[in-house]
Order: sequence, then structure tokens, then C-alpha cells
Amino acid sequence: MKLLEGKTALITGASRGIGKAIAMKFASEGADVAFSDLNRDENMEATEKELSDLGVKAKGYASNAASFADSEKLIADVVNDFGRIDVLVNNAGITRDNLLLRMTEQDWDAVIAVNLKSVFNLTKAVQRTMIKQRGGSIINMSSVVGVNGNAGQSNYSASKAGMIGFTKSIAQELGSRNIRCNAIAPGFIETEMTHKLPENVREEWIKTIPLRRSGKPEDVANVATFLASELSSYVSGQVINVCGGMST
Repeated sequence: MKLLEGKTALITGASRGIGKAIAMKFASEGADVAFSDLNRDENMEATEKELSDLGVKAKGYASNAASFADSEKLIADVVNDFGRIDVLVNNAGITRDNLLLRMTEQDWDAVIAVNLKSVFNLTKAVQRTMIKQRGGSIINMSSVVGVNGNAGQSNYSASKAGMIGFTKSIAQELGSRNIRCNAIAPGFIETEMTHKLPENVREEWIKTIPLRRSGKPEDVANVATFLASELSSYVSGQVINVCGGMST
């Protein structure tokens, strides 16, 4: 039997990158997959088809994770279409990097809204469903930057650190209902965003990683699969760094 057979997962920000890798891994392990992104575009449609081709039920939804109303509607729509939600992956996120001296209020507010408020929105909306089901796994996508900080990313670091505090609190609030909540803190992962960096910058980053390589989205997806499955049934309130030893 596959690790996630019989489960339904909802993943935000999953048309590409780490979110898509998680969606594909979940589907390969037998989960039905609902996923969201800001717009229904060719990336969403392509991801929807790739997931369906793995033999599971899959559907993409256009939804703004930073909107409380959109998040409530998304949860209701997924429950209506799939019947249940066993796993929620709060993966939606953006960056607006700058030194604090140059950072605008708009840059701060946008990152906090998309990265942190979205986690409140979706978790608050899904908890009723999971409580009725008497179980569930919530996985929040933090970052090593939320653990260690990083110059030029005070907004991003604050949002990802806030996510860790939220994770630990929700694990304590919902644990008695058999609902687990954990966070993953990826390090330097190969995505569209990191591919835009100059080669010399990428090389310098890799020198700081004990394993001497960047990570792949699949490395994060494997940990997410562990946290979504019954293999982690006694794991809650934890932060798992997926960083090649960078945050040791």
C-alpha cells in the first residue's frame, strides 16, 4: 500500500517549484491532490494534468492565500469536491528582498500577508474539517532564514520565523484532536528563483553547505511526505531543516 493512499491533500502555491514537487510526490504515494495558486494559468493546468496522469483525483483552484475570504471559500470548495482534507501544506510565499534602510512599507506588508497571514487563514479554515474527521496533518513551509535570519530579508525572515511560532502553538492547541502541525525549513533549494542568481553567487552559497550541494525540490517533498503520512504519527510541533547541514 502506498504511504498516502486514501488521503486528500491541499497544497497552496503548488503550480511550480517546491509546491509542485510536493504535489507530485503526494500523488505518486496515492493521495488525491487539491492545489491552489493565485491564477488559473497554463502552469496550473499543466500541473493538474500531470497529477491526474498519476491516476489520482486532482484539481487546481485560483485563490489568494493572503485573503481570509478566499481561504474560507477554498477549504469549502475542496471539501465539497473531494469530501475531506487530511493534509494541508501551507506553501504559498513571496519575497521582496531589500535592506531595511530601503524596504518600503508595501514590501513588508505584502510578504507578511502572503507568507504568514495565509497560514492563519488556511489553518483556521481547515481546522473545523480536521476536527470533525478526528485527525489531520498541517505542514507549514518555513525556511532556514526563519531560523537563522539573513541580511536583506528582514520581512521574509520575520514571516518565516512567525510561522514557526504559529506551528508550535497550533500543535499544542489541536494535538488533543489528533491533528499534528509541523514546519519544514528548506535551505538553498534549486528553483526558478535560485536559477536567476549569478553563477558565482550560487557557488559561494554552496560553499557554506556542509553537503557541498544545493537541494532539489524533491528533497523537500520527501520530508513533506513523511510528515503527511502515518510514519510521523507521533511527530508534532517540530521544525525539520532540509538544508544539507547549512543550519547546523
